[in-house]
Amino acid sequence: MEFMGYFEYDETTQHAINYQHFLLDSPSAFHAADLVRQRLEDAGFTPQNEKDPWDASPGGHVMLRSGAVVAWIVPETLNEDAGFRIVGAHTDSPAFRVKPSMSSTSPDGFKQIDVEVYGGMLWNSWLDRELAIAGRLLMCDGSQVLVRTGALARIPQLAIHLDRTVNPEGLKLDPQQHLHPIWSLDSDADLMEEIAKYAGVKAEDIVSHDLVLVPQQGPGTFGDRGQFFAAGQQDNLSSVHSGLTALERLAAKGMPKEGDVLVFIAFNHEEIGSETRSGAAGPLLASVLERTGAALGRDLDARHRMLAQSTCVSADAAHSVHPNYAERHDPHNRPVMGRGPIVKINANQRYATDAEGIALWLRACEAAGVASQSFVSHNAMPCGSTIGPITATGLGILTVDVGIGLLSMHSAREMSHVDDLIALSKALEAYWLGA
Repeated sequence: MEFMGYFEYDETTQHAINYQHFLLDSPSAFHAADLVRQRLEDAGFTPQNEKDPWDASPGGHVMLRSGAVVAWIVPETLNEDAGFRIVGAHTDSPAFRVKPSMSSTSPDGFKQIDVEVYGGMLWNSWLDRELAIAGRLLMCDGSQVLVRTGALARIPQLAIHLDRTVNPEGLKLDPQQHLHPIWSLDSDADLMEEIAKYAGVKAEDIVSHDLVLVPQQGPGTFGDRGQFFAAGQQDNLSSVHSGLTALERLAAKGMPKEGDVLVFIAFNHEEIGSETRSGAAGPLLASVLERTGAALGRDLDARHRMLAQSTCVSADAAHSVHPNYAERHDPHNRPVMGRGPIVKINANQRYATDAEGIALWLRACEAAGVASQSFVSHNAMPCGSTIGPITATGLGILTVDVGIGLLSMHSAREMSHVDDLIALSKALEAYWLGA
């Protein structure tokens, strides 16, 4: 609706715009985690330093650890049979990580960024895109500075005149030889000095870094009704944003007076196996739950009873049916983007979902007025995995794997549907509200 030069957007469009800004401000896992912290603190959450005594007073709390973020809400009254209601996601996405050497020069004078592949990337999707550098800088005084440059580099594809077989036989890329971004030519420029300018610090004060390359092109909608959303990092910032906005709405309504302890955790390093101190296979979630239970005055047996009462929704991007590769999908389980979030099922437990988890998820979707779909792999197509099995195995908590349907997953520019974005957020909110 247009009135006096202003637009009144519907709920779905408002959510998509919020998501767009979230992605713009989250070029790396460290940016994403810090942005979640900032927004939750703005919503009234109290920051928690894990080196300090643990705070489990009623209300919201939030904590950072190396690109991961955890938030929890303690109700005013905690009944004896209370547990934890957990939503898990991850902040990282496949990318090119900058090596310690940072830059090298070719015999012809091209300055190129030294990178290694982080996660299961679709390499070809990164070609011929202007790339920025983003991440964190560690300073000599022990502080950390987040940074994002402007368009700085590009991986140019070989012209077809020099590779006549590329179309009939397919593109073949060697990650060491062919994925080497160009950022300068015939110059004595120093890459760290260039990055330091964007960070507003001195290069000589930087002692180490965690930096990745990210596409410079921003997120946006397309389609005849603007129903499709295009951006990198939707696996899995789509879930991080859904959890964040669900918590923000809960906080805006007032902190719960009773019920379970609500937990939101976005791990780092899921794309490379989660086996880090900020990953799902590390002790982060277990530590938060243990310390919260102890701070609430629960003894060891009582804390185990809390875990027995607990559940987890593992939210990670899922696959939509691809119309050009329909044969790669199960013929009878065909989730389509725009028709609701997807519950992910695998007989070999690559996803943690079981019948109890499905029932839990369907209750949440029904309470939210949201449709749900099922994803099961084609028997000849092995599926990936998530933080779900790690959480279920490590803590013994009932866990269900869900997510929105994507096309072009692990591309530099993934595709989603705006209806699914808000639907997932609403379903997570209903789950936290006790559905």
